[in-house]
Amino acid sequence: MYKSFSSIFSRPNIALTNRTSDLQQWRGIRVKILNNNLERGLTYMQRIMQSSGIERMIKNEQIYHIKNSEKRVLARKSLQRRLKSQDLARKLKSILVKKVRGY
Repeated sequence: MYKSFSSIFSRPNIALTNRTSDLQQWRGIRVKILNNNLERGLTYMQRIMQSSGIERMIKNEQIYHIKNSEKRVLARKSLQRRLKSQDLARKLKSILVKKVRGY
């Protein structure tokens, strides 16, 4: 009896599943509803899902067909996001180098 009880609540082996999404999926999302305010609880849950990346993970596992035009738009947005990130990293690196060198 005790062994089955401990196996239900035992934590999964994190060394084997090092991905944070697996751990988040194991944890789940829990929202407390105060004063029977369901709308506020739903907005809070949506905010948590967006910040933790669960929403992105769900969108990435789409099982329906994506049109080629949508694929092009998504690819263009992804490229713009990557270029913007690289540009920001380059600017930050140059600022840090100047500070280290004393300019």
